[in-house]
Amino acid sequence: MCLILFAHKAHRDYPLIMAANRDEAFARPSAPAAFWDELPHICAGRDLGKGGTWLGITRAGRIAAVTNYRDPTAARGAPLSRGALVKDFLAGQAASRHYLSEVGARGDQYNGFILIAGDLERLDWLSNRGPGVERIVPGVHGLSNHLLDTPWPKIQRARQTMESLLSVGEMGLVSGLFEVLADRTQAPDHELPDTGVGVQRERELSSIFVSGERYGTRASTLILVHQDGGVLFVERSYGPLGVPLGEVAYRFDLRSVTDPGPAVRPTAQRG
Repeated sequence: MCLILFAHKAHRDYPLIMAANRDEAFARPSAPAAFWDELPHICAGRDLGKGGTWLGITRAGRIAAVTNYRDPTAARGAPLSRGALVKDFLAGQAASRHYLSEVGARGDQYNGFILIAGDLERLDWLSNRGPGVERIVPGVHGLSNHLLDTPWPKIQRARQTMESLLSVGEMGLVSGLFEVLADRTQAPDHELPDTGVGVQRERELSSIFVSGERYGTRASTLILVHQDGGVLFVERSYGPLGVPLGEVAYRFDLRSVTDPGPAVRPTAQRG
């Protein structure tokens, strides 16, 4: 995933709003978001090769997401999957700061990552290319393939849009956030970061929505958590060149992991 935008305790009615694009090679097998058979309290997409995920939320309100840290000069081939970091937090019960501290102690076993984990009350983040575990203050934040709130053009643009939506309700949030996630505008050359991939590649990756032929945005995900505990989870899937493939959406209420509660109410699905 190459962009995560979120509002933490910044909206009057929604203590957590998250909008994210997952950018990945189209050849990598994955499954759309769903409640997992073996861990039915987890709602997330799935990497079918490694078994982890890039973004998910549980029925108890635990949420986690990961992006890779772009550094082509770094050694690769670390033994562990970064997607397992999200899965393990969602499946467990450890507080986010403790979980991330434990992950940080073995961070050299993963390729570069930035991991967000927490719940409605507290969010923390960690990068194995950063200073350690840090608490996320209330407000609007953005993350791409560098440290939290690094002022890359697409992060700046996305944060400004989310800030403009903090006074609107559900329909406005859904339409407005999916509109920003679909933005294919590339940054001008003088604003491009230099992450070592060359100017042409920096241009291609500078848009919020990456519409490549072999690599690009494969999923746009929106999670809205209302103060009354109601959750709306919507994911739109895409193929090469940004061709829409379908949408899944779920509404459910937060509750204890030990209380499965009533069945999840899926909304309209297509594709």
